[in-house]
Amino acid sequence: MNSSLSFSTLDINEDQWVAIMRRSICEQDDEEIGKIPVSIFTVPQALLATDPKSYIPQQVALGPFHHHRPEVYDMQRYKLTAARRTQKYMNVTFDRIVEIMKKQDEARIRACYHKFLDMSGDKLVWMMAVDMAFLLEFLVVYSRKEERRALTRVTSSMSHLVDATGKKLSHVAILRDLVMVENQIPLFLIMTMLEHQLKEGENSSAGEKLKSMLMGLYHELSPFQEQDLAVVDIEDCDHLLDFLYHMTVPNSKQPVPHSKERIHETIEIEHEEISEQVREGDQESSFAKPSDLKRFTNFIWEILSKSKAGMLRLLKKVIFGRPVVLLTKLPWKIISNLPILKLLKGPIETMFENFRGEEQEKSKDEGSEQKAPTIEEITIPSVTEMAKAGFLFKPVKGGIFDISFDVKTRTLKLPVVELDVNTEVYLRNLVAYEACVAKGPLVMARYTELMNGIIDTEEDAAYLRERGVVLNHLKSDKEVADLWNGMSKSVKMTKVPNMDKVVRDVNKAYGETWRVKMSKYLKKYVFASWKILTLFAALFMMFLTTLQAFCSVYSCARVFHQLPEIPGSQGAE
Repeated sequence: MNSSLSFSTLDINEDQWVAIMRRSICEQDDEEIGKIPVSIFTVPQALLATDPKSYIPQQVALGPFHHHRPEVYDMQRYKLTAARRTQKYMNVTFDRIVEIMKKQDEARIRACYHKFLDMSGDKLVWMMAVDMAFLLEFLVVYSRKEERRALTRVTSSMSHLVDATGKKLSHVAILRDLVMVENQIPLFLIMTMLEHQLKEGENSSAGEKLKSMLMGLYHELSPFQEQDLAVVDIEDCDHLLDFLYHMTVPNSKQPVPHSKERIHETIEIEHEEISEQVREGDQESSFAKPSDLKRFTNFIWEILSKSKAGMLRLLKKVIFGRPVVLLTKLPWKIISNLPILKLLKGPIETMFENFRGEEQEKSKDEGSEQKAPTIEEITIPSVTEMAKAGFLFKPVKGGIFDISFDVKTRTLKLPVVELDVNTEVYLRNLVAYEACVAKGPLVMARYTELMNGIIDTEEDAAYLRERGVVLNHLKSDKEVADLWNGMSKSVKMTKVPNMDKVVRDVNKAYGETWRVKMSKYLKKYVFASWKILTLFAALFMMFLTTLQAFCSVYSCARVFHQLPEIPGSQGAE
C-alpha cells in the first residue's frame, strides 16, 4: 500500500485547502493559539500495534480523526436523530449554536487536536455540534443513574443503542468507543451546549450537570472500588478521558502535570517490554531447571551402576569415615595441592571471588542513590510462586495508590479490581493517554506492569480471584491472565516511588527465603555451567577407575578393616 499522500488520495479540494492555509496563517493570532494546549492525541504506533481494536472506535466516531471511516459512519443517522432531539431542549436554534462555535471556538478546536485538521470551518463545527448532541444523549443515562432517577429522555429510534441498564451489546460497544484516546471532544464545547439547555430558575449549572454525567460514567467503567473518591474540578479537564484519568490517578496523591503545562511535541514511546523477564530458562527467582538436575543425576547414576557393589561399600565408608573429616580440617593450601583437587582449585577460587565481588557490588548499590528502574527491578515473582513461599494476599477497597506490602507478615495488599468486557479498553486508553501527556511518573503504566508481573497463568488469576482481589466477570481465569499479560507492552520505562518500593520489598522478602536462596546458589554455581559438571563427573569416574584398578591388584580387605564401621552396614550386607 502506497503511504504517500496527495490531494487525490485525501479527496480535498485545492481551493478549500488554500483557504484553510490562508486563514490559519494570516487571520489567526499565533500568540493566542500558542497558549492552547494539545489535549487530543493519536495513539503512538508502538501501542497501536499491540491491539488496534482497543484504540480504534468500532461503533461510533466522535471528532475528526475517524469521522469518515465507513465502519462508523453508519451511525450518522442516529447522531442526527440525537441532534434533532437535543434542539428541542435548547433555548436557541442549532444553527445559532454552530454559528457561535465557528466564530468563537474554531481556532481553539483545531489547536486541541494533535493532527492538522484538513477540513473547512463549517464542516468542522457542524461535525462537532452533531457529535456533541449524540454524546449528551448517551451520557444522560449515567446522569440519571447518578441521581437515581428514571431515564425518560431516549427516543424510540435510539432505544436499541442507548440502554439504561447498560447491558445491550451496542451500548457496551459505544461505551468502549467513548473512552478511546482518538475519540475525544473538548469539554468546553459540551459545556457550551449544556449552557444553552439551562432553563430559567434551574438550580444546577452546566458544570454540575456535566460532572454528574461523568461521575456516573466513571462508576460504570472504573474497575476499582475506592471509598474516598478524588475531587476533580470539571473546569480543569480537557475531555472525557482526561476526567476519567484524573479520577483514577488523583493529582493530590501523585502529581500529574495539567494540560496547560504540557510540551507541544510528539511523545516517542520506547518500544520495549518492561513487564518481567521470561520465566522459563532465565529466571533468578525460580529453581534450576529440573531437566538439568535430572540429566546430571542420571549421568552419575549410570557411572555408579557400572561399578562393583564392593567398591560402592568402600566408597560409602570413605565418604562417611574419618579420613574425610580429617581432610576437611586441613588448610586450603594443602588441600588444593592434592593431585585431584589441584585441578579444581581454579574453578572453586573463581566461584568464591565472583561471589565476594557480587556482595561488594550489592552493598555499593544499596548505599548509592536510587536510579531509574531497570528490567530486572521490574521482575517480580508470580502469585503462585509467592504463595508457595508463604506470602499472603489481602484485598483492599481503594485505588492504585493503596498498593502496599507488609514485610513482617509478608502480605501483599492489592486494590480490588473488577474485570469485565470494558476493562481492557478502559485501562489501555488510560495508559496510552498518560504516555502522551504526563511528564512525571506513568502511574497507570506502572500498575499494569505490576499486575502483569504477578499474573502469568490462569492459576495466578484463579488464586487472586479466590482471595477476593480479582472480581472476574469474564468467561474464564485464562482471559484474566491474557488481559494483564498483554497490557504492558511498548510502554517507556518509568519510576513510581510507591509501587517501586512494593516491588523491591517483595523481591527482597522472596529472595530471603531458604528455598529461593538454595535454588539461586545451585543454579548459579552448579547448574549454570555444564563444563564444571562435566569436570566433576570425569574426575569422579577417574577416581572410581583408579580405585577399582587398585583393588584388583592389592587386597582391599585391610582398608575395610581400618575404616570405621557404619551403623546398620552389616545388616545391609
